[in-house]
Amino acid sequence: MIDPLTRRRLTNRAVMVLASGAAALGLTMLLWILTDVARQGAMALNWDFFTKLPPPPGMAGGGLANALVGTLAMTLLAAAIAIPMGLACGTYLAEVGRGRLAGAVRLVNNCLVSAPSIVVGVFVYLLLVKPFGHFSGYAGAVSLAILMVPVITRTTEEMLGLVPTALREAALAIGSPQWRLTVEILFRAARSGLITGILLATARVAGETAPLLFTALNSPYWTRSLAKPTANLTVTLFNYAMSPYDDWRSLAWGAALLITGAVLAASITARLLLRDGRG
Repeated sequence: MIDPLTRRRLTNRAVMVLASGAAALGLTMLLWILTDVARQGAMALNWDFFTKLPPPPGMAGGGLANALVGTLAMTLLAAAIAIPMGLACGTYLAEVGRGRLAGAVRLVNNCLVSAPSIVVGVFVYLLLVKPFGHFSGYAGAVSLAILMVPVITRTTEEMLGLVPTALREAALAIGSPQWRLTVEILFRAARSGLITGILLATARVAGETAPLLFTALNSPYWTRSLAKPTANLTVTLFNYAMSPYDDWRSLAWGAALLITGAVLAASITARLLLRDGRG
């Protein structure tokens, strides 16, 4: 007969073994994927990849320069829209928000955090694509901004909540207005956390394909105006990965490596900043 203490110890060890095995399996699969993407993608990265347009079907050479430019333009525009809105919403919830209005804002923000990106894409399609009769990079940037705002809002609220109340009281005691208290003291004290939220939001949208399929679509040409269908890496990767042409699939591996590297770099940088800020 096993006594209760021994039974608990055996159960704990069994659970620990299962948890460790699951973690090891997940880590192994992740390393396998990263290794395969790095190996396949590295062979596609060359000077032409970053400077030339996509090749015609079945022809060797070419690159994804237009997709790189389009992705960068839409991401920068999305950040320009989302960062001020996210900081403003997070600051309101942390410093001012009380009662039903604040509760409603938090509820909407939590819903947007977990909302499928394809739903956001359909929403922006109905809002900015269908009424104007054509796809555009502006619509794509708006869809990415909608995905970024809730992440920045939640991070801003949490980081400002960690700032000691004594700083607020000291600033108010010397007659500092609320806007100066927020911008020059609170934002500075929570700088690492705020930058972390922005980087995490950017990493979230870096690999999104579904919203851009409904908004920016894609283009084989240079991005001269965001008012037209705009080339981007994620949709190009989606299309080329399913193509029957080896050259296009090779370019898809290169795009996958760039996206994976960008997301990984942003995530690592965010964690380092957050750790340094807490330290």
